[in-house]
Amino acid sequence: MENSSVFTRLAPAVILVLSACGGNGNGGGGLDPPNPPGPPAAVQTQRVFANVVLNSPTTLTQAPGDASRWFALNKAGVITVFNNDPANATGSIFLNISVPVDPSGEGGLLGIAFHPDFSMNGEVFVSYTAAGLTSVISRFRSFDGNLTLDPMSEEILLTVNQPASNHNGGDIHFGPDGFLYVGLGDGGGSGDPFDNGQNTTTLLGAMLRIDVDVAVGYGIPAGNPFAANAASPCLQGVGAVNCPEIYAWGFRNPWRFSFDSMNGALWVGDVGQGAWEEVDRVELGQNYGWNTREGAHCFSPSSGCSTAGLTDPITEYGHSLGNSITGGYVYRGTAIPALQGHYIFGDFGSGRIWAVPANSPIGTAPTQIADTAHAISAFGEGVNGELYVVDYGGSIHQIVP
Repeated sequence: MENSSVFTRLAPAVILVLSACGGNGNGGGGLDPPNPPGPPAAVQTQRVFANVVLNSPTTLTQAPGDASRWFALNKAGVITVFNNDPANATGSIFLNISVPVDPSGEGGLLGIAFHPDFSMNGEVFVSYTAAGLTSVISRFRSFDGNLTLDPMSEEILLTVNQPASNHNGGDIHFGPDGFLYVGLGDGGGSGDPFDNGQNTTTLLGAMLRIDVDVAVGYGIPAGNPFAANAASPCLQGVGAVNCPEIYAWGFRNPWRFSFDSMNGALWVGDVGQGAWEEVDRVELGQNYGWNTREGAHCFSPSSGCSTAGLTDPITEYGHSLGNSITGGYVYRGTAIPALQGHYIFGDFGSGRIWAVPANSPIGTAPTQIADTAHAISAFGEGVNGELYVVDYGGSIHQIVP
């Protein structure tokens, strides 16, 4: 498998164990306040929830406005729920969909998004890969006071046929505008052999935005770049015209993305090919370059590429420092004041963690704030703004001073 796979870039010992400019257009708006003076502080990670058993976790989150519980996705198809008691919590099953989920390759249960009104309507959306290399976005409902989700309540909203078993993307989040955002990779292979990154008649290689508060299926938000084609949605991932679901495009594998809880800006960590990993601050209708560009560099062709209409990343790092970016969050907690207003992200392969000011211009160099031994598959953000690292080996670690 190519050297940019998300789940296969672990150090040999880990492989043996695992067997494996700011928010306009997304409903947030506004600019960041001035960042604290000086560089961001060095941090460390501290293990928490040690009694919670996880199997190849891919996501960690809390429900909107509810700090009492955490939810962790296990790649094979189980969502684990546990109380917010770092020392004593043990997990139970919130949802088990291991039968439809196919965890082979870079697939599996990859994303979760609680409806903004979850406390009232009990609706949760998940992203997973099913047999036959198919990415699925589904809605599930709770009928027991939000203690669990009913696996029989599944309503499939969107399916996308994948040509390969890697670059499935899979992250989903509700934006501050109330719409559901979906990240999809370019379909896999090396170098975008299917030419999906720059093809807007496919949902692959794109960030999508859909309206799930409609009577049947999903709707197209009026502001989407190709919303004029709303009558011709790309229901199986391809269409005869530009897909109206697309919000932005030109991505290789937007494995993890998030919204700044203060101003709604959309941040994406896009996994690179053979040389560069990038962080994009994504805005409506923009093209982020793949596969013409890898990061801020020509890829195809290798030199002299046209940059017309392309948006370069806010920051990037080379493969001497890591080889598979995991996007994080803009820190809005209180435990580490020097990180306030910085976007925090890491690398799955090297375990390094970096920070970059959220109001940075394109081309800003990141600052390394930690060097860990974690296989960072995701970051988690608490309702209180504090951040956590998810280790693919099965553990959770809080970022602390």
